[in-house]
Amino acid sequence: MLPVIVLLLGAGLTVRFAHWAGGRRRRWIDVQIKRQIETGILASESLKRSRAISEAVEWTVVALIYFVVAILTFDRLGIPLTTLVAPATVIGIGLGFGAQQMVGDLLAGFFLFAERQFAFGDVIRLSMPGQTSGVQGTVEELTLRVTKIRTQQGELVVVPNSALRQVTNLSKDWSRAVIDVPVLVTEDLFEVTGLLKEVVAGMADDPVWSELLLGDPVVAGVETIDVGYVQLRLIARTLPGRQFEVAREIRLRASSALRAAGVASPAVGDSATKGTP
Repeated sequence: MLPVIVLLLGAGLTVRFAHWAGGRRRRWIDVQIKRQIETGILASESLKRSRAISEAVEWTVVALIYFVVAILTFDRLGIPLTTLVAPATVIGIGLGFGAQQMVGDLLAGFFLFAERQFAFGDVIRLSMPGQTSGVQGTVEELTLRVTKIRTQQGELVVVPNSALRQVTNLSKDWSRAVIDVPVLVTEDLFEVTGLLKEVVAGMADDPVWSELLLGDPVVAGVETIDVGYVQLRLIARTLPGRQFEVAREIRLRASSALRAAGVASPAVGDSATKGTP
């Protein structure tokens, strides 16, 4: 009986060590990501992926420890494993039917890691296939079973991986801010276009905002013609996940410039190809 107790105590200590090591690794990665963001550097994909993988490895190691300890415990107690085959088969079939959802979650989580669809720190939007609206937030935790995202309102949304139908990654490689400025048709559109070009040129020359831009913003021109007004489109390519703040700044500068020039315009609106602020 003593060997079994020692075995269980050792397993408990090993599991605690695995949790401690995994937590220490994740805290170190979090510090590195925070430092990169504070210094204006884009958080590297390798760090975000390492953060997610560390959780999966920790979970796998703990499950493996429990499995090995269970086998060794039966052996020390003198219980032949062959006698457990029949009941284990029955139990396995029962669990298989009852745990289909969990198996689906684990398989979906495996492919999330293998295909690098998103990682810790990414801004994503969860929605039904074919829709552009849904739950949007920052990935706070990604395991083989669930994905946890924090919304802008501070809510923590937990979604089983098998329930992910359509995931839009808003911070993968690069992002784009698209701002549509409505202008009355009675205004001089050439003059307004020149004014907006000055606005985006000022953004590109600003050392604070130029670090977030991947190239100079452009005024694409008239996007749509509606009753009484037209939509002038501005486009800015940005670092991943920074399109929202860039769009807000362009919107602020554009509205201020139009007001200062006495241009009659409805409220400035915008949309983004990789999400809306």
